[in-house]
Amino acid sequence: MTQPSFRTRDDVSAALPDDTARAWFDEALADAAAAAQAPPQAPSPYLAHPWELRFAAAGRHCGHDNADAVRALLLVEARAGLETLTRLYRHGSAAERRAVLRALPALVEGPHAVHLVEDALRSNDTRLISAAVGPYAAAHLEPHAWRHAVLKCLFTGVPLDAVAGLAQRAAGDGELARMLTDYAAERTAAGRDVPDDLGRVLNLTGEEPKEL
Repeated sequence: MTQPSFRTRDDVSAALPDDTARAWFDEALADAAAAAQAPPQAPSPYLAHPWELRFAAAGRHCGHDNADAVRALLLVEARAGLETLTRLYRHGSAAERRAVLRALPALVEGPHAVHLVEDALRSNDTRLISAAVGPYAAAHLEPHAWRHAVLKCLFTGVPLDAVAGLAQRAAGDGELARMLTDYAAERTAAGRDVPDDLGRVLNLTGEEPKEL
């Protein structure tokens, strides 16, 4: 599996505001580890494992700046499977969905969770889009969907530095170059600025950029 791109346990613990938050974080990870060792149970719409309750409460106890990383680490510690990841994504807040997306490379082999990435890319939440175009998308999105993800970033103002594997996937992609050129022409015709990132990714395709 791809190495996770989020912060390590020690980094997160050091960033927490006080000992109370660190104690809560340690207990949450212990709950998640216990769940990973427990025999599998049929999911219930009425009962949630303690680590899942902590997953939802991470922002309140650890601070909103740390919540994404805390949640992603909980998912990994619990060894959350695709069914759990999908359920937490479907029923979660935008912040909880971001954590699921960031944890995918560490938890899901193959393209089985692409539907979650595609769902996030249909949103206009820039932080969700930024999480969606991470290493899992780089490894598993089909070319057509990946090209549209790049355009979605340009359209919504998400910096292309967020797109994992951009240089590798854009290299020699003539179709991506065509789409970028068409998008630039549409914006120019409408009297709108062309995003600076567009020229950079067009260069990565190997195409000679025209005057944008």
